Amino acid sequence: MLSKAEAGPQAVAVQHSSTKQEQTKQPDPFEQRRMLYERFSTITGIPWYRLAAIDQYERTLTKANKKNREQTAPVISIFVDPVKWAGMLNPDHEDCNPKSIQWFHGMGRDGSGDGVASRDNDMDLLFSIASVIGSSTLRNDDFAIGLWKYYENSRAVQRIQQFARLYEHFDRLQLSDYTFPLPLKSTYSYRSTWGMGRHYGGFRIHEGTDIFAPHGVPVRSTCYGVVEIKGWNRYGGWRIGIRDVNNLYHYYAHLSGYEKNVKQGDIVSPGQVIGWVGSSGYGKPGTQGKFPPHLHYGIYRDKGLIEYAFDPYPSLKSWENSDYRKLKAKQKKKSS
Repeated sequence: MLSKAEAGPQAVAVQHSSTKQEQTKQPDPFEQRRMLYERFSTITGIPWYRLAAIDQYERTLTKANKKNREQTAPVISIFVDPVKWAGMLNPDHEDCNPKSIQWFHGMGRDGSGDGVASRDNDMDLLFSIASVIGSSTLRNDDFAIGLWKYYENSRAVQRIQQFARLYEHFDRLQLSDYTFPLPLKSTYSYRSTWGMGRHYGGFRIHEGTDIFAPHGVPVRSTCYGVVEIKGWNRYGGWRIGIRDVNNLYHYYAHLSGYEKNVKQGDIVSPGQVIGWVGSSGYGKPGTQGKFPPHLHYGIYRDKGLIEYAFDPYPSLKSWENSDYRKLKAKQKKKSS
């Protein structure tokens, strides 16, 4: 092996550069979160994927309510109001003393063992929420009861249970990959139709994007998610709704039918066929042909108590372009 002097200044510079890059390399946020979840799963007995689901639900609420919420800790996104943390009757809303917090029935706990219960500490936040939720058993009913005690909101209970199922099923946190809802090889066309007027059933604005395609073209899940709704709607015809871990509800309407193996409550992946393009809707079950065949695709964001639609067109263009890039890379790799 050459010494530094024998290797020369260039080799030494490369070595220093490599060491510097290793030192400045940022840790993977998903790995950081997974390590914390698993650590507290060992301490509390609550499965890591349930802790992850609570944290992710809180993360989505903060994203949807930026004016009223903030992430106080570096890694964990659980938000607790200072009054709730310190105790309703506690005169010091910034209290970090675990004993006085407990005296005033606040939820703050010391999870790091440093004698302080701080909303800025990842371990304190996780331990505090775990202490309130409880339920170290694997029974879903016990977990749901614990969630209800804290949130007192059935929507929150449902969302967190859905997220937990997804994390448990795929055994990873990175579930934010998306794909275009129709195969690229199929014939289709679309443009932004957000906000256009519709008159069936009273005047309504168009909350989505219409993708026109022939009858029978496969419709695919755009995301990793849970099938939340499946069945007939007099406006959307045969429709299906899927919830992902970012608390986005993906709505597919006017289908001619469903993939027979997809049921309400099932877990789906990006690109998985869930049905076929049709022209159903605008009437009683089975009504067809009142408009040209197309897929109505919409996205809704959950803010906790309400859900609102936003224009899916930019996302569709982005996913379509991403699918094309992946296809070209695959073809290039195959030909090389």
